[in-house]
Amino acid sequence: MTSLITARGVSRDYALPRAELFTPRQLRHALIDADLDVREGESLAIIGESGSGKSTLIRALLALDGGGSGEIEFAGRRVVPGSVRSLRWLRAQTGVVFQEPYASLDPRRTVGWIIAEPLRALGIRGDHRRIVREVLARVGLHGWRADNYPHELSGGQRQRVALARAIVHGPKVLVGDEPLSALDVTIRAQILELLRDLRAQLGLTVILVSHDIGLVQRFSDRLVVLESGRIVEAGEVDTVLAAPQHPYTRRLLDSVPTLIEG
Repeated sequence: MTSLITARGVSRDYALPRAELFTPRQLRHALIDADLDVREGESLAIIGESGSGKSTLIRALLALDGGGSGEIEFAGRRVVPGSVRSLRWLRAQTGVVFQEPYASLDPRRTVGWIIAEPLRALGIRGDHRRIVREVLARVGLHGWRADNYPHELSGGQRQRVALARAIVHGPKVLVGDEPLSALDVTIRAQILELLRDLRAQLGLTVILVSHDIGLVQRFSDRLVVLESGRIVEAGEVDTVLAAPQHPYTRRLLDSVPTLIEG
């Protein structure tokens, strides 16, 4: 399987608040020498405790923050943080779904406006209303939902809208940052099935950040484990879950609850 995204020696440090007004700021090593390959067409899970560096790694891969060190390539092209214009090519190839659907949707805008936002940002021409209706159908919502506002939808419907916005421009990679954790068990199962369908229908490469080992086992092909900013284990999901090699992975699997049943 061809590597679509490669990361080599990626590190990110963040300055902590000063203990006192004139004391120097201490640095927190959020990501330390991360090496990662994301293969085209696979689903890769990133797991670890809160503060382990999962979101920092995602932000680095998507060039959402600057600074740090290391090299990242997307389809052979180097990813360098920069202006909106300089990163348009990368934004066209990626879509992101966040943990809390209501917080990620502008409550002042209609569903149709929200979903069409990537089309406008990327300068994609065409009948946006038709494209929105088509993508709404793809995520299991009626076209007339385009005229709704986020507060008029249930949590599961809002997450379907977030998925529609993430795929409307035809990206190669879908990134999910805890996309199911804010939903109840029944809705999680429905959205998980939708994710499976979208991945198969659209040929998506999926990067999934999750605390839910059940979700990882059911959906992902490979996983990487982060501890205190370092990747401590990586491999096929079934292999790592059946026989974790690193002590941290064993502790993590023993302590993290499974949130998807059955």
